[in-house]
Amino acid sequence: MPHQRTASGARTRQRILEAAEHLMRTMGLALVTTKEIAREAGCSEAALYRHFSGKEELFITVLQERLPALGSLIAELSADPGERTTEECITDIARTATLFYEASMPIGSSLFAQPALLQRHREELRKLNAGPHKPVEMLAGYLRGLRAGGRIRADADPDSAAALILGACYQRAFLLQFVGEEGSPRSTDDFAAGLARTLLAGIG
Repeated sequence: MPHQRTASGARTRQRILEAAEHLMRTMGLALVTTKEIAREAGCSEAALYRHFSGKEELFITVLQERLPALGSLIAELSADPGERTTEECITDIARTATLFYEASMPIGSSLFAQPALLQRHREELRKLNAGPHKPVEMLAGYLRGLRAGGRIRADADPDSAAALILGACYQRAFLLQFVGEEGSPRSTDDFAAGLARTLLAGIG
């Protein structure tokens, strides 16, 4: 019986995440309420709060579990890149970052229209030790490891390089969302590969 309750809880949690992702994508994070997410998931709001502390934790979990796994990829490459070259690793990061920003941008953009809500959301993310600066910090740490291992130049600036990579990925996602395909004519793979080559021509 305990196993059945655990399995049931896991299914409920999954339904809540699916509902949260759908509503956050279609309505924007600012407009979605936990009550609406619970109704979409077919459970009570009390059941939602048994799994998540609130909308902010739901948002972070959607980013971590339902969207392209940028943070876990950087962690994986930091621990062991395997047989991949530095260029291949940075290409993988750029590709995943672009897809992540394409998926997450429609969710979070509505916050900027409501400064008070943005401030509250910022404070809650700080409590959860999360936020959009975390991937930049992780990528800078990964690049510092490359520098220490002699895989990029000793005078390379990891923080600036991380900002260049993720900034370019974010801009591509923005253009794709705002302008459409004509704003980002190259495929994601071609863009990511070109970004990695260009960056390494400067710091490799």
